[in-house]
Amino acid sequence: MAVNITQLNNQTRAYLRSIGQDMERIANAAHFNPCQVLGIRQSSPQSPLLFYSPDTLELSLPPFTSPLPRVDGSDFFIYTGDSQALPRHYELQRLDTHRQLSRFHDPYSFDRQITDFDLQLFSAGQHHHIYDILGAHFKCIDGISGIRFATWAPNAERVSVVGDFNNWDGRRHPMCNCGASGVWELFIPGLANGTLYKYELRNRESGAILTKSDPYARQMELRPHTASIAKQGSAFSWGDHDWMAARRHQEWLHTPFSIYECHLGSWQRDRSQFFLGYRELAHRLVAYIQEAGFTHIQLMPITEHPLDASWGYQTTGYYAPTSRFGDADDFRYFVDYFHTHGIGVFLDWVPAHFPKDEHGLARFDGSALYEHEDPRRGEHKDWGTLIYNYGRSEVKNFLLANALYWLDEFHIDGLRVDAVASMLYLDYSRQADDWLPNQHGGNENLEAIAFLQELNSVVHEQYPGALMMAEESTAWPQVTRPVHLGGLGFSMKWNMGWMHDTLNYMQQDPIYRRYHHDRLTFGLLYIFNENFILPFSHDEVVHGKSSMLHKMPGDEWQRFANLRLLYTYLFTYPGKKLLFMGNEFAQGDEWNFDQPLDWSLLQYPLHQGIHRLVGDLNRLYTTQAALHRYDFDYEGFEWIDCHDTDQSVLSYLRKAGDEQLLVVLNFTPVIRTAYRIGAPRSGHYRVIFNSDSVYYSGSNAGSGEELVAEARTWMGRPASLSLDLPPLAGLILARTS
Repeated sequence: MAVNITQLNNQTRAYLRSIGQDMERIANAAHFNPCQVLGIRQSSPQSPLLFYSPDTLELSLPPFTSPLPRVDGSDFFIYTGDSQALPRHYELQRLDTHRQLSRFHDPYSFDRQITDFDLQLFSAGQHHHIYDILGAHFKCIDGISGIRFATWAPNAERVSVVGDFNNWDGRRHPMCNCGASGVWELFIPGLANGTLYKYELRNRESGAILTKSDPYARQMELRPHTASIAKQGSAFSWGDHDWMAARRHQEWLHTPFSIYECHLGSWQRDRSQFFLGYRELAHRLVAYIQEAGFTHIQLMPITEHPLDASWGYQTTGYYAPTSRFGDADDFRYFVDYFHTHGIGVFLDWVPAHFPKDEHGLARFDGSALYEHEDPRRGEHKDWGTLIYNYGRSEVKNFLLANALYWLDEFHIDGLRVDAVASMLYLDYSRQADDWLPNQHGGNENLEAIAFLQELNSVVHEQYPGALMMAEESTAWPQVTRPVHLGGLGFSMKWNMGWMHDTLNYMQQDPIYRRYHHDRLTFGLLYIFNENFILPFSHDEVVHGKSSMLHKMPGDEWQRFANLRLLYTYLFTYPGKKLLFMGNEFAQGDEWNFDQPLDWSLLQYPLHQGIHRLVGDLNRLYTTQAALHRYDFDYEGFEWIDCHDTDQSVLSYLRKAGDEQLLVVLNFTPVIRTAYRIGAPRSGHYRVIFNSDSVYYSGSNAGSGEELVAEARTWMGRPASLSLDLPPLAGLILARTS
């Protein structure tokens, strides 16, 4: 029943005239705050109730059976009775243009749910659990279940929730504006678990219409689809209580960390070459990692991302574990299974940049909201991505809360923060005329520095035992020193300099290594300035850099011998350890994100030898205190001889109190017979590890297991040993008596 305005009483006609512009803006999907007009949020109980329902034949208010009058020529329906006669949360019955009948509670009968206190904290950048406020959350309000949606879009003229429940129609569910905070919210009753949704936004200045995934979504569709998925709260029951309690009190500085870096999409796949799920991956990986002796796994980003080829580093779903492998509870199971089997889980986290995908954060409300407007501050041209505006409180809050979210919701043991160098420097990878200095004229990104310091301080305060690791490739000082001392506050830092120097040295033909000896010794000049992780990561085995095996010079035997020597050096050098998957069995090809590792190689003796060697080195590293207790302290290392350039031999001690291990490394294919080195004490020594052992498919050259150090001064030491050094190999010796 359509009514002309002239058919209504004077009071109703006057009311409709007074809101005529509001009705026009609502009909044009351009109203800033439709909650001021629609539904029962009126101050006077005698005011008419106005409903906007496009593509509707009839709208009624049960228990009244008569259809509500339609305002002539519009999609507005009006109730002119006494609103006090209606339930607080009345229902509407709709017959749509397809003659489908539905019944639902009016979203505009519910008061605002987000408190002013929450909004104030968010605006100040201090709401550590803003992910419980923004996003899609199942709520029961006054006994009525539904989903409360909320998003931040201060430069929008109108924001609507669109989804599979309203035919993706931005006119149907415009959100209510929460004032100066720039937050919008709407509670929609009756929506089911698994509802697909997005936000449709209209920019205030341009009128441009954008459709965006929810930045705070807990789950997203599998690419190429981009909708957010509303999920009810987790019912997962954690079993890792002992692990979490022990983590709070661990002395991690003196604890062994041998990290297995893993890309879940290409570690293994099923018989159809499709992804394995989080749960199956957990069982396979834990069994494998336990056998190989690693203490932790580090996952390349598993936050939702649209492009497989980005490896997860171009994230669009910061709060959503990627649906490639299952849902959030499946990932909780993954972490829990690792913890209950004594293995820690680190996550690669990317706060440095985000992609330009139109459904993501880029120009979220039609303005440079999460990024800078000026591309000299806001764009990484090398990567084709955008840079966060760390000086904006709400953006900082988005990232800070996200870090805490993974630690809290998923019991992650630490975050490896990607591309920290790009955050610290305003001129990172830029030409001289393509960057803007800071307020003091320098190239330091002061806002990013402050963000990192706050991030690390909050994490360490709220989650004792959780670790923060920086991928930082420059000489920025005090990356791993406390914030109160002027540092960035990270727990550990990847030692990129050591990694590059070491690989550069190892790639030299052994005949020329004598001219590059300083690449092995230089690192000890700074090794204890920071808490370093020694990484042979994914970046070193892609983009034409060759696999670790094929970086090594020489024939097949020499390549494998060099790799065994390199890993011996890694596990005996001060610092925590990291190996990318496939390195532990000498994958021959470069890593390919789109196919599983070449596990068939483990049928061949040389690859089996590398695998056994890594397992034994892991066990030595984790059980011998001398190899890990003072990874970050001068007390744990001492040169025996770093000057034997001509023969390319290094020898040093690793120490922990009275426990001392003697390490000798021969970087040439020549057997060094009767090679004398200084020893800390005379007595009996035992070779506890020989990388040239036949067990590792080596030549089994070198000294026997038992040796005697005589009281003969050598290299400034009171005793010395005469050794036969195997070719391209390392020995580890322990004093037995």
